[in-house]
Amino acid sequence: MSLDHPGRQRILAVHAAALAAGDAGYLDPDSGLFVLTAGFLARRGTCCGRGCRHCPYVS
Repeated sequence: MSLDHPGRQRILAVHAAALAAGDAGYLDPDSGLFVLTAGFLARRGTCCGRGCRHCPYVS
């Protein structure tokens, strides 16, 4: 997600809430799609290469 994404702050807030709750993901506030958290993706152990929004393996 780019730094100038218009919903960045809202997305980061729902991502943080999902992480705090131990949830695997959250519903994107704009699209309604289910998005996996960085915590869930890290526990998988490897990158799937699909460009996940919160991929912990991409710098």
